[in-house]
Amino acid sequence: MSDLKKIFAKDAMPPAGPYSHAVVAGPNIYVSGCIPADKEGNIINGTIAEQTKACIDNIKAILAEAGVDISRVVKVNVFLTDMANFAEMNSVYGEHFSHKPARSCVAVKQLPKGVPVEIECIAYSGTSKARL
Repeated sequence: MSDLKKIFAKDAMPPAGPYSHAVVAGPNIYVSGCIPADKEGNIINGTIAEQTKACIDNIKAILAEAGVDISRVVKVNVFLTDMANFAEMNSVYGEHFSHKPARSCVAVKQLPKGVPVEIECIAYSGTSKARL
């Protein structure tokens, strides 16, 4: 479908499988789940705060490649392997998503590569075409 554009951001962790960093469909940017890894794909170890920030840094890089910033995020899904990490994740999340988009946070049994947190989102570009 030629009206769907795939986004690949060189400054974000590489996709861990056969998917795009994001897909632009009309004015919406659907960002795939980001795990705490650097742009070479190395998993970031450390606190949940550090790992949450790494996920958000990947989201920021992907959105920048699509031509928008994090303030355009309208929906976020957070996945945690342990809800005991909720408060620490939430404190970092609040620093970066101060505009308070809609959000879900669910506990899951396991995440790719054994990480404890993954974040995906949907952003609104405000136009029918984000930077392609």
